[in-house]
Order: sequence, then C-alpha cells, then structure tokens
Amino acid sequence: MTAKIINGKEIAAKKRIEIAEEVEKLKRLGVTPGLAVILVGNNHASQTYVKNKEKACLELGMNSIMIELPEDVSELELLSKIEELNQDAGIHGILVQLPIPKHINENKVIEAISPLKDVDGFHPLNIGRMMTGQNTFLPCTPFGIMVLLEESGISIAGKNVVVVGRSNIVGKPVGQLFLNQHATVTYCHSKTKDLKFHTNQADILVAAVGIPNFIKAEHIKEGAVVIDVGINRNEEGKLCGDVAFDVVSEKAGYITPVPKGVGPMTITMLMYNTLKSAAESLER
Repeated sequence: MTAKIINGKEIAAKKRIEIAEEVEKLKRLGVTPGLAVILVGNNHASQTYVKNKEKACLELGMNSIMIELPEDVSELELLSKIEELNQDAGIHGILVQLPIPKHINENKVIEAISPLKDVDGFHPLNIGRMMTGQNTFLPCTPFGIMVLLEESGISIAGKNVVVVGRSNIVGKPVGQLFLNQHATVTYCHSKTKDLKFHTNQADILVAAVGIPNFIKAEHIKEGAVVIDVGINRNEEGKLCGDVAFDVVSEKAGYITPVPKGVGPMTITMLMYNTLKSAAESLER
C-alpha cells in the first residue's frame, strides 16, 4: 500500500479563497478584520512566522499590525500594550508570538488577551469552551488538522485516535477536538510504556513530539491515517517531520508530508479566527 498524500498547501489555498470572499463581504458592511501580532525579542524563527502572518493578512485583505518589543521589555509594559489592543475596536485578533523571554510570565500574557480577541485559542476561557463543545476560537494547528481530515473525506466518529505528544498548543487540544467528534482518544508521551502497542491500535495517528523521524513503520497499522505535526531538521539540515515519511507512507492509508502538510493550515486557521472575531464584533 502507498499512502494517499493529504496536501495541506492545496487545502489551505482553497480555504484562503473562501476567507478572502468573506473578508470582502465584511468590508462592504464597514468592518475590515484586523490582526495585531506582538513580537518580543529577536528570535529568528519567530520573526519568520510573524512575517508570514503579516503576508497572509495582506493577501486576504485584512489589516495587519506588527508590534516589535525589545528582549528586555518589562512584563508590565507588555501587559499594558495588550490592554491597549484589547480596547482598540479596529483590532479583532491579538496574539503574542511564543516563545517569550523567561522573565515574563507566559500564562499572565495569555490571560491578559481578551477572550473575544484570542485568535490563537489559548485563553483558559476559550480552552474551557472548546472542552465543552461551545462556540469559541479553536487553537490553530489542531483546528487545521481537523479541517485537513474533513476536506479529505476522512470520517472521525468511532475511530481510534492516538495522539503522540501532550503540549498545550497541539497535543492536548487536538485530542479534545477528536473527542468532540466522537472518536476514542489515547494520549501517548515520554512516560508511556510500550508506545508501539498503543500506536498500532490507531485508525488515526497524530505525531506531535518534535523529534525527527520518530514514528517508524512499526508504529502504525496497515492503512492508518498519519498526521505529522513535526517541523524539524535532520542531520543533513533538511526539513523533516516527526514521521519517517518514506517508510511510513508505504504502510499508511493517508499521510501528511513535511513540508506542505499541517504547516500551511496553521496560519490559514489563524486568518479564519480573525475573520470570525471581526464578524462576531458586528453582533456586539
């Protein structure tokens, strides 16, 4: 068996066309979705991510504001800037690019963002709403994974889903989204005994561990759907995921590649959440 490739780049492009159309409808009602991104320090990877978000906003007709703060900015100054954006009616989405310097409390920063503008979906109130299946902003990467599966015609209800990884950004929330769609979910992590036993039960396997080529063919059952969230560099410096693509793709039924898999969906769903926030602002 050779797996069918789930092309995240193509699906993201389709979704962005739909988002751009909705942005134009909102503009005709006098509302232009606005996203503010705060970047603290000089992390090169973070700078790249922020530029990509800014580019996506402009391509979709949204307003984009990038606020760059020095590495030594005080926690109070950062929180004050967030509150200023909370009060700005022209800003519908706020995110602080992570990681932030260690002298600043990350939880305080996340909780300072208004839940109504938390387009990253990290605020505890929005996480709670997600847990209970209410209308809210969903974390962008997990949300993107669910859209990939939906667009690929892959059903979820009743399936065994195994998530390898338990981060607050991907692992925990994506498992909850699967549970919300009636899957049976198992979380695996660094303390899990006999990982292969669990992963071999998976109809859908999500790899989010941050270790290059960690998931091998022996970890999956024939015909499984394999979602690779990892973005790593191998020993040769080549971009790769958490899944050993060449060998796993010979056994899986569906698989996401790296690049052009999950990655393009993350920023796309951020744009969707910003659009959603702008649309909901009309109702308040």
